Amino acid sequence: MLTAKQHELLLFIQTRLEESGISPSFEEMKEALDLKSKSGVHRLISALEERGFIRRLPNRARALEVLKNPEDVNAKGGKPANDVAADPVSRVTTPPRAPAFAANDVIEIPLHGKIAAGVPIEALESDRMLPVPAALLGAGDHYALEVSGDSMIEAGILDGDFALVKRTSTARDGEIVVALVRNEEATLKYLRHEAGKIRLDPANAAYDPQYYEPHEVLVQGKLAGLLRQYH
Repeated sequence: MLTAKQHELLLFIQTRLEESGISPSFEEMKEALDLKSKSGVHRLISALEERGFIRRLPNRARALEVLKNPEDVNAKGGKPANDVAADPVSRVTTPPRAPAFAANDVIEIPLHGKIAAGVPIEALESDRMLPVPAALLGAGDHYALEVSGDSMIEAGILDGDFALVKRTSTARDGEIVVALVRNEEATLKYLRHEAGKIRLDPANAAYDPQYYEPHEVLVQGKLAGLLRQYH
């Protein structure tokens, strides 16, 4: 059973974790709940922890994990959960459909090898995995590709970097995508539409844009993040 303020704080933490993968700071929680001091936040956090709704992850800054998700009363046509007089307590449901990762959590995504001319993504499928900070990824299905070449260096994407790609078949103009060209060549480029054509733009003045008919290009994902190793 939660009080209205506990319910409100739990919702706020859950929302922030789902949006950014990073727990809110105590100052942010204080402002969100319109509390006068951080001591009030500490008491609410302790109460939620004692009741098994959240846990603090050791040795991690700003790391909270939601274990049980508050029921969205409004979605069921009920009274607002933060109305103390109307509904001083709230119920809980099972954990959320999509996991909320705390700060510094690491997850593994498939590593499909190097993205290079003449190699479709399907040919790169492997059982290799790449550990990635969860905060770099949003919702959705992701995979990683090792970048080969210098065609995107002006976008800060260098040879040997790992491109973190959200799997999707659609993208907007100006987004960096993994495009499968003529069902045989996978490439990482900016996507543009121009005069009924698909234009794939490199981020290197030494290379020219590439023009294709719409049916010749399939978007297989868009860039969600980048990892770089220093040796």
